[in-house]
Amino acid sequence: QVQLQESGGGLVQAGKSLRLTCTQTGPTFNGYAMGWFRQGPGKAREFVGKITWTRGITYYASSKNEGRFTISRDTAKNTMYLQIHVLNPEDTAVYYCAAQINRTGSFGSWGQGTQVTVSS
Repeated sequence: QVQLQESGGGLVQAGKSLRLTCTQTGPTFNGYAMGWFRQGPGKAREFVGKITWTRGITYYASSKNEGRFTISRDTAKNTMYLQIHVLNPEDTAVYYCAAQINRTGSFGSWGQGTQVTVSS
């Protein structure tokens, strides 16, 4: 059973960096990938990127994300990370992680989310 928990959010000044953590609190994760999503105020949830669990290959929603966002994972800790560089107010959102059990499946087992607020 996949149970994910995010942490690391908070109030951050623009220009700073922040690292979010997503931990599988259940048994060892053996799915295909984990991903990060975010939902800003009044906006739909959007895909940020993902990392395949076995090989650690990363995919980002856009080249813009790839420049400022870095996704990594530590399989020994059952944990995925999202490093956000040079935060700006538009990054204010609730950040969620989710699991993709197989390559063709959708994301599920959502965490509860962690709030990131960027002050200008």
